[in-house]
Parts: sequence; C-alpha cells; structure tokens
Amino acid sequence: MPTLEAPEERLRKFKYRGKDASVRRQQRMAVTLELRKAKKDEQALKRRNISELSPDPPSEKPAKEISLTLDEIINGVNNSDPDLCFQATQAARKMLSRERNPPLKLIIEAGLIPRLVEFLKSPLYPCLQFEAAWALTNIASGTSEQTRAVVKGGAIQPLVELLSSPDLTVCEQAVWALGNIAGDGPEFRDIVISSNAIPHLLSLVSSTIPITFLRNITWTLSNLCRNKNPYPCPKAVKQILPVLFNLLQHYDSEVLSDTCWALSYLTDGCNERIGQVVDTGVLPRLVHLMRSSELSVLIPSLRTVGNIVSGTDYQTQVAIDAGLLSVLPQLLGHPRSSIQKEAAWALSNVAAGPSQHIQQLIAHGTLPSLVALLKNGEFKVQKEAVWIVANFTTGGTMDQLVQLVHSGVLEPLVNLLTVQDNKIVLIILDIISYILQAADKISKKENLCLLIEELGGLDKIEALQLHENRQIAQTSLSIIENHFFEEEDGIILPNLDGEHDLFKPVTKKA
Repeated sequence: MPTLEAPEERLRKFKYRGKDASVRRQQRMAVTLELRKAKKDEQALKRRNISELSPDPPSEKPAKEISLTLDEIINGVNNSDPDLCFQATQAARKMLSRERNPPLKLIIEAGLIPRLVEFLKSPLYPCLQFEAAWALTNIASGTSEQTRAVVKGGAIQPLVELLSSPDLTVCEQAVWALGNIAGDGPEFRDIVISSNAIPHLLSLVSSTIPITFLRNITWTLSNLCRNKNPYPCPKAVKQILPVLFNLLQHYDSEVLSDTCWALSYLTDGCNERIGQVVDTGVLPRLVHLMRSSELSVLIPSLRTVGNIVSGTDYQTQVAIDAGLLSVLPQLLGHPRSSIQKEAAWALSNVAAGPSQHIQQLIAHGTLPSLVALLKNGEFKVQKEAVWIVANFTTGGTMDQLVQLVHSGVLEPLVNLLTVQDNKIVLIILDIISYILQAADKISKKENLCLLIEELGGLDKIEALQLHENRQIAQTSLSIIENHFFEEEDGIILPNLDGEHDLFKPVTKKA
C-alpha cells in the first residue's frame, strides 16, 4: 500500500490553512478565472457609431449630402477645397457607419487616415472636424491593427485637443474616438493618458451636459481604468477616482453601469489598489446598487464588491459594515445563475476571513441560502458554494462548525461526491475529513459518522476508493481508515443515542 499523506496535511496545503486570510482570498481569486474569461465583461471594449445623423450636428454642416464612390472619396479628401473635403469625409464616414461589413480596411489602405487627422486640426470648419472624428472613431472600433493605424496616423493628440472644442458635438465625438483607442489595450490606453486626456475629460463632467455626452465620457473613463498588464498609472487613478465617486451618485443606469465597471477594473488587483477605491467611501453606494433591478448595474457593482472582499480583513469588514451581508444571501437566490455564481464567489472570500467574519455571515442568515444553492443550483454555482463551505470549515470556530453541520450542509455535499469534477470531489472529501477531525476533538466523531452514513455518504466514500484519480482514491481510503470502524463483515458503526449530540441530524421542515 502506498504511503498516504495525513489528511490534515493535505487540507492545510489545499486550503492554505495557517496562512493569513488575505492570502487565502487571493488564492481563491486564482480559482475563479472562469468568472473573468470567455467574454471581456458585459461592457463593450469598443463602440462603432452607426447613427445616420448626429442628434445635434455642427451648425455649419451643409444641408446637401452627396453619395460618392471610394475613388471619388479619395480624390475629395485629398482636394484643397474645404467643401469637397467635407463631402468626401462625410461620404467616408457613412461608408464606415454601415451596420454590416464597413470597409475599414479599404479606407485605411487608401491612405485616408493622415488626411482625416489633418481635418481634426481645422477649427474654422467644425463640421469637417466632426465628420473626420466620427470616421476615425469607427476605424478605431475595428481590430487592434486598425486601431493602431489610427494611432500611428497621429490622431490621439488632435483628438485630445478637440476635448476643448466649443462645439459639443465635435467634443463628444472626440471623447468617443479616444474611448475606442483606450479600449484596445494598455499600450494605447497609456498613450491617451500621457497625452493629458484625463484632465480634459474630467473638466467636461457637469450636470449641464446632455446625458448622451455624459454616458460617452463615463464609458471612456472606464476604458482608461481597464486592463492590468500593466495597470493604469497611480497618477491617473488618483485623478479619476473622485469623479467616479460623484458619477456613482447619478440616476442614469448607463452612467452607473460604466462607473461600476471602472471601479471593478481598479479593484481587480493588489490590496493597495483595492484600498485606493475603498478609501473614497464608495462601498455603501456600491452595496446599494447591488439591489438594482437593472442587470447592467447589478453585475458590475457585485463584481466590484467581490473584488474588494478579496482584499484585507479590514477592507472586507468595511464592505460588511456597508451592508454587504444583507444583500449577498438574497443574490444567492437570484433568477440568473451568473449572479448566483458571483454572489457565491464574493461570499467565499468573506468566509476566507477570520472567525468574526464567519460569525457575521451566520448572523445574516446565509447558511440556509447556501444549503439551498448546494442542493438546487446549477453545477457551476454549486462549485462556488462548495468553496464557501471549504473556507468556512478551515476558518471557523468549533461552535461555527456545529452550526454549519446543523444547517444541513452535509447532505448536498455528500450528493455532490458523484459529480464528474475531480477537484470538487477532493474539496468535499477534505471538508468531510476536517469536520470529522473537529468532531473527534469534542468526542462527537461517532455521532457524525452515523449522520454521514444515514445520508449515504459512507457508501459514496467507499466507492470513491476505486476512483481512477489517485488523490481521490487515497483520500477516501484515508477517511475510511481513520474515521470508521471495520469488522470482517464490513463497516459497522457504533450504536448511539445522540440525544444531546451537537452533530446529530436536524429535523427537516417540509
């Protein structure tokens, strides 16, 4: 028989027992990468303007609009006549605003970007600036290569200068274009930041600008907060945070959504970065927004708070003090499984903290919702719920473990021992092993063994001794050998009265 590692040693390594809670939380974040991949958040990285007309075009815009071929556009854009330049640029913008298959590549290959950039520098012709900015916005909404062509064409600095344009429509289109460029990735984001775009953007935020303009500014600010390889520079974050705090008080769901996404990017990192956001005092408002019926607001606010509770114990306590645990248990029962999963992930990070946090989790009635999720949730959600139990088990006091068992958590855990996910099966076996060890310390192991047997857990653990995964087979064997009695005819459990047993089965309500 191979030498088996002691179950408490395995548990310590797997659950980071003995390390501080913030380390265990950071390790939990690594396990939840699937929450972050597949799609780059629900928020769009880039946006193409496909409207036929701007709501408030520059007053100098001629009434007559001419449809031109690509050759005519090329000739017109390169003409010295401002009117012909305008007509050709407008025609190019219209081609680039097609809903399907806009000819971005053709326009780039035709060499029009340098001329469009030149038109941005024509303050006497705001209508031409507007059309050129719109065309460049849509080119920058394409692939990274197409966005790079706009950057290489020298568009960023003139677009930043247009943020001071007296014409709001020109200014708004420049905001949009810069948002698309910054949304491509950290390289272009940092070029936009180094071009001094942030002070200009922030100066535009006011209660008097049109709501569509404010939405575009907020979205562009969120793209300037996006990406973490590398993160935005500390100076930029320090500039943006006070305005994000103010935008978080807005009534508009699009403004709130993009503000919350910006904060989620800024909290997706080390404790120092999380601390910058927490210190602004945004948590009470974020927790309030987690109650929103608008998914576009609920999802990023929940994501942000989930990031925050992956930080230090202090940061987690600030979230708890803001009312977090009054909302998260409700979200475990949300109709959307993706919300349930995010809520369970956040709760698992709370449970990774000290016993005081676990006690507050219990006090807010989280355990019944947790058990219901383990029983009836989709498997991807059940996996996150298992992590809550795992962290609860390794960080809780003996009395808290008793309450955990009394909540009925063992039954759904035992039922999940048959799933086709080796990691989850191992975690559950570790949980059972740890609870058995805890019960042994208060001389209640025999009663807990009886409960596990009544729930069908013993049969399942015995069957897992034949599992193809060596770790699962060894862990199951270790549990049987260390915690259950054996005789020639099979496994026999002691006959117990368990009348006052802390671990006895709890009567279920209908």
